Amino acid sequence: MLLEKIEELRARVAELKAADEEALEALRIKYLSKKGEISQLMNEFRTVPAEQKRELGQKINELKNLATARFAELKEGFKAQEKQASKIDITRPAAPVELGTRHPISLVRKQIIDIFSRIGFTIADGPEVEDDMHVFTMLNFAADHPARDMQDTFFISTNPSDVTKNVVLRSHTSSVQSRVMERTQPPIRIICPGRVYRNEAITARAHCFFHQIEGLYIDKNVSFADLKQVLLYFAQELFGPETKIRLRPSYFPFTEPSAEMDVSCMLCGGKGCSFCKNTGWVEILGCGMVDPNVLEACGIDSTVYSGYAFGVGVERITNLKYMVKDLRMFSENDVRFLDEFVAAK
Repeated sequence: MLLEKIEELRARVAELKAADEEALEALRIKYLSKKGEISQLMNEFRTVPAEQKRELGQKINELKNLATARFAELKEGFKAQEKQASKIDITRPAAPVELGTRHPISLVRKQIIDIFSRIGFTIADGPEVEDDMHVFTMLNFAADHPARDMQDTFFISTNPSDVTKNVVLRSHTSSVQSRVMERTQPPIRIICPGRVYRNEAITARAHCFFHQIEGLYIDKNVSFADLKQVLLYFAQELFGPETKIRLRPSYFPFTEPSAEMDVSCMLCGGKGCSFCKNTGWVEILGCGMVDPNVLEACGIDSTVYSGYAFGVGVERITNLKYMVKDLRMFSENDVRFLDEFVAAK
């Protein structure tokens, strides 16, 4: 009778399972505690005939060792599971998250900055909310210049009796140049990337804000030939080694002489197409030699130093590179539009 109970318990112990450590502890108490089923076998063992004690005692000990080993095995299994669970990042999203891409404006902005950085230009930054002094006056804008008109500039505060006290949203990043010239003596070689604002109607070809990268180089004996060579290098690095440039006379208050720069059309190679209006050329930037009045206004001796400046519209370059026909798409945050630039990052 006792032997049958031992064998039955052996079979049950061998198949023991527990859902968690609490259930395992309950099973341990059931089988191995002082009042457990294995301990109860010892009470019956006392009534066994002497000739059977050796055999049955040995089997009870084997059952106890088996139960102890089985419980230890199950406990180690729970510890291993707990250790594995601790390696899981529970803050990680359950579903895969698609990676985004850089905005096309950011892609082109970085490319332009990289090109000028390779030839010694450093980045300068300044405030977007500016005073009239740095946006207009120090850059040789007359008091009645059209750019000061409310139709072109966003004014935050105005003072009709003293325009130098006006506060505006900068209409060009040239204000950064005037701040750098004001506090730094030549040589100066900087580029000024940033967002600018103009009071214009929003259409497919114009917006009330856009991005510029302006450049400034001031040192002794700087000539227009230096400017032309830098712009040719820039155009060929950006659009390809076969790119040609041409400079056309123009006017800007802060440069004299001034010019507009065109590049040979990257679609037709200068032969003429609808994109370049059959001229073979596409305008990309304005440039010129820094007007001596600007140097003097910023505390730089124009009899010793000369320099050149240029300004690139980032949206304009982005349009040329990626053929985006509507400027509004750059600021609408349409994921379908941004997905087109995944390969460009």
